Amino acid sequence: MSVESVVQAVYLVAAVLFVLSLAGLSKQETARRGVLLGMTGMGLALVATIALALDRSERPVGVTAALILFVLLVGAAVGTWRARTVEMTQMPELIALLHSFVGAAAVLVGFGSYLTDPGSGGSTGGADGAGGTVHLVEVFLGVLIGAVTFTGSVVAFGKLSARLRSSPLLLPGRNWLNLAALVACGALLWWFLTAGESGLVPLLLMTLVALALGWHLVAAIGGGDMPVVVSMLNSYSGWAAAAAGFMLGNDLLIITGALVGSSGAILSYLMCRAMNRSFVSVILGGYGTGTGVVAQGAPAEQGTYRETTALEVADRLTAARSVIVVPGYGMAVAKAQYPVADLVARLTARGTTVRFGIHPVAGRLPGHMNVLLAEAKVPYDQVLGMDEINDDFGDTDVVLVIGANDTVNPAAQDDPASPIAGMPVLEVWEAREVVVFKRSMATGYAGVQNPLFFRENTAMLFGDAKDQVELIVQAL
Repeated sequence: MSVESVVQAVYLVAAVLFVLSLAGLSKQETARRGVLLGMTGMGLALVATIALALDRSERPVGVTAALILFVLLVGAAVGTWRARTVEMTQMPELIALLHSFVGAAAVLVGFGSYLTDPGSGGSTGGADGAGGTVHLVEVFLGVLIGAVTFTGSVVAFGKLSARLRSSPLLLPGRNWLNLAALVACGALLWWFLTAGESGLVPLLLMTLVALALGWHLVAAIGGGDMPVVVSMLNSYSGWAAAAAGFMLGNDLLIITGALVGSSGAILSYLMCRAMNRSFVSVILGGYGTGTGVVAQGAPAEQGTYRETTALEVADRLTAARSVIVVPGYGMAVAKAQYPVADLVARLTARGTTVRFGIHPVAGRLPGHMNVLLAEAKVPYDQVLGMDEINDDFGDTDVVLVIGANDTVNPAAQDDPASPIAGMPVLEVWEAREVVVFKRSMATGYAGVQNPLFFRENTAMLFGDAKDQVELIVQAL
């Protein structure tokens, strides 16, 4: 049996493992198994690809093996370093940065594939000409998608890491600018296909246009839509990988890219539906224009808020029969998931019914809160989604809102003029008492003030969430 046949068989096994991995990631109980299956599939894919590269290499096998080993060691060293040093709160921007690597790889593969045979296709006729034209289209689209993914991911990284402002960049006629860029790319494609061996010029021009398009697309999207943007870029990176697979003739890369691209697109759609937003409106941008900073207690028209202490919250929890915890990005920033898990365990031991309510877009990344709670060993059966728990707030004694803001904002239902109007939210205000853990009265990431803070049944507990929860545990 030839090396080629063995590699194709291993690719098939790896593809099946990737599908099973995605299926496992659909539930918290099977997510760990899904990750392990994905890692196994990727390991098999790497081994098979290295074996194929060594078999096809025109250089001495030792030289090719040394080059591959060097690249693997560099990648493994950087990956291990980042995995050990990155904070959970930095995961969204790290993922956005990793997406940029996929986009850059697609661009480099496209240029490399074209430069090895710049005259492929051209305007010649016959089967060879048609096949060459198809390859040129693959190169062009691969570079286009990769360039958009690269700069878009870099801008997303900058916004998520606060290196760039989270508010959208609203250039005059921004949608017409995007359309003009796409029309220009279409014209450059025609030039590229008919240019013969001088096609490098239109390819380079298209790359510049695509880089600018990717930058502008994400720059025009506000902070409130960042979770969708990360998912959207995940989809882009998948299609870029699939395009690279076509250029390289690698079936597994095509399958993997298609899986990532389609799953990212589906997740983006589900998140947009959870926010009552159309995917097109997210891509076109303009949402989340606020700065996210409001002076504590400044806007008199909102009313007055009531402040509480950790001891008073402990008294409320002692008397409560049912408690719901609603976590948000603030819990991740404070690293409060461990004392929160301890608090929940103590309340459960006292006979109190305690559950978690998770909004689909809580945090900066899909599933961000679920990962944090799993890390703190919170039982899966205590963690419920918005649709599962929203009807139960009316029968709840105390709700602890820990770092959440936009996802518990009643303005989404009560204020048609609000930027988040129509967005499904956790209806925490229906509970008998609500305690909101915040550092200040600043607005959330979408830059929208929250009337929940000024309701009669809401009390504000200011300070670091981790410190305050630990004080509550001590009081209990």
